[in-house]
Amino acid sequence: MTIDNITGASTIDLQSIRTAAPTRAPKQTLDSEAFMALLVAQLTNQDPSSPMDTNQMIGQTTQLAMMEKLTELATTGQEDFSLQMRVAAAAILGREVSYLDVDGESATGTATAVSYAKGVPIITVGDVDVPLDLISGMKIKPAS
Repeated sequence: MTIDNITGASTIDLQSIRTAAPTRAPKQTLDSEAFMALLVAQLTNQDPSSPMDTNQMIGQTTQLAMMEKLTELATTGQEDFSLQMRVAAAAILGREVSYLDVDGESATGTATAVSYAKGVPIITVGDVDVPLDLISGMKIKPAS
């Protein structure tokens, strides 16, 4: 049996293959999915004559449940903080505020708009956009 020559094959750039970034970044943390995979592998590969201690298994499962709840609590805390920033930014509208300008000097003006497009709300003071965390003070604008 003979094999015909292959024609039209392109050359492969081996250097680009060696230096190419991996298609998937490795996980940097252990989540519940990784924990369960490790637990199943441990149970699958255990010695039948001396099985895993059930107290250890219960302890590990409890640690997993605690880790998941702490992660949920941290996420809820971040969401609460974000909501508080939004409420605070909305409360500033129509008030005279003090802030640090780009030169580091104190400036004042009336807050006329709020943008929630970024992580920290942006307050429009006159024609300047000021992040909420750079506002140093505020007072009710006197009646005209």
